[in-house]
Amino acid sequence: MSLAVVRSRAPAAGRAPEVTVEVHLANGLPSFSIVGLPDLEVRESRERVRAALQNCGFDFPVRRITVNLAPADLPKESGRFDLPIALGILAASGQLPAGSLGHREFAGELSLTGAVRPMRGAFAMACGTARARQDDADRPAGKSPELYLPAQNATEAALVPGVDVFGAADLRSLCAHLAGEEGARLAPVRASLLDPAGHAAPPPDMADVIGQRGARRALEVAAAGGHHLLMVGPPGAGKSMLAARLPGLLPPMTDAEALASAALLSASPVGFSPQRWRQRPFRAPHHSSSAAALVGGRNPPQPGEITLAHLGVLFLDELRLRCGAVCLSFEIFLFDRRGCRGRTSTKPVDYFHGTGSVASLV
Repeated sequence: MSLAVVRSRAPAAGRAPEVTVEVHLANGLPSFSIVGLPDLEVRESRERVRAALQNCGFDFPVRRITVNLAPADLPKESGRFDLPIALGILAASGQLPAGSLGHREFAGELSLTGAVRPMRGAFAMACGTARARQDDADRPAGKSPELYLPAQNATEAALVPGVDVFGAADLRSLCAHLAGEEGARLAPVRASLLDPAGHAAPPPDMADVIGQRGARRALEVAAAGGHHLLMVGPPGAGKSMLAARLPGLLPPMTDAEALASAALLSASPVGFSPQRWRQRPFRAPHHSSSAAALVGGRNPPQPGEITLAHLGVLFLDELRLRCGAVCLSFEIFLFDRRGCRGRTSTKPVDYFHGTGSVASLV
């Protein structure tokens, strides 16, 4: 058949909207077109996919190739669509069984040698796949959705329950698995295989603070009641040291909180590491940070420090040095508790806010 459909997802903070990659081979002058609002990184995938297929021993069809990334009104970015585009070309040209792509989702950047390189947003993609499981009426009962990611990202995505995550090292081994070749089956990555010894060190402990009984009591009250905190004192009094130990006073994250926090970090430029699993975020932006860096912005929208501190601690040091526009923007989101992902896009956030100041404020 000359048409193949592959499922993938776009990167977005806290969500991963589904993207359908449609590949059509037609007669005519050889060409390779990608439509569906792709950015420069996605358009450049034509050369990466062509070289990867040829270096892996596959035939690149000399036909008119049209790749549609649906929905057309959703901006597509990053090289994560290299892998689904390559698989779609192989299925449309008959080099890969088209039925092997059903009820499966793929994402990953291809190198010219066919290796699958890591990407950001793998955890958020797994969360989106798990949420979409309830809406897929065609999926066989009792069968979990399958998600194929770069081998370096499979560990973090395996933390999401309800999804079978497979790690692919290169395009050739993945195609052998999809074709059902003997001895080429990939095993799903299990979250139970994570090495607890490799986890990051626990957050700073309040036991490191000597004295400061009043400040320690204030932090305990703020952590217990979810209150904001204002610390005033001369330089070196210990404001930053105390604020860094506030996450250690907060209760452990529930499963829902851990998934929500990790999904936001995974799709952001900050990234998420499995070693940070169930650790509450602590964000301390520099006092020269702009309003967009604090509340979010850019195009496509990116989360700001407020959103990245979701379910954690946001510490604003040197409050006196922050300009009025930044403080005004923060004041708006302080009351309605919504972080910005753009001029018209917002996301609810929940965090503990602490500020530090210098002696001139006293």
